[in-house]
Amino acid sequence: MATLALGLYVLGLLLAFGWRTLAQWRATGDTGLRLDAGAVGSVGWWAKLAFLAALPLGAAGPVAALAGLPPIATLDADWLRTTGVVLAVTGIAATLVAQLSMGTSWRIGVNPAEHTALITDGAFAVARNPVFSAMSITSLGLAAMVPNPISLTATVVLIASIQLQVRAVEEPYLIRTHGPAYTTYAARVGRFLPGIGRSTKARPTP
Repeated sequence: MATLALGLYVLGLLLAFGWRTLAQWRATGDTGLRLDAGAVGSVGWWAKLAFLAALPLGAAGPVAALAGLPPIATLDADWLRTTGVVLAVTGIAATLVAQLSMGTSWRIGVNPAEHTALITDGAFAVARNPVFSAMSITSLGLAAMVPNPISLTATVVLIASIQLQVRAVEEPYLIRTHGPAYTTYAARVGRFLPGIGRSTKARPTP
């Protein structure tokens, strides 16, 4: 199971980051990568650092299992591992679907000076951050497949980084950039899950 988890993890990375970046570049001449997270110590910087930390941790869980690290006893169950496979595969597929829903507006990171189209259809009609939702599902699935402390830590760190990035970086940017169009959308569609995290308090900021 650890070998399968590692293989799915690598496949997910190659598709979500490698293939999608290449496809964006071929379609637009731009990779879509916006890797400048701001000044050291800023919220965006911490969010990026946590996300980057989650990536090697995600691979380290299965690798540690292959090296002999035992699973947490209370989570060592065949049904949980099988559920994990389903979640991981579903999460990888959903990540690609959500990324494709963004079309040429797909980005990794935020450029505060950039103005891309506000995507509200496709996967984005279900949740405002479907790519992050799908990535979280993938990580949960991998942790269920290899339920050791490292895999669980990877999931916690990833979800924490996503929450920080969305709430403190991306949502303020979208409010500044799209104003009422985004606040109306945010009031209608949940942040990560359908109907959950809808906002009626957000207002455009200068």
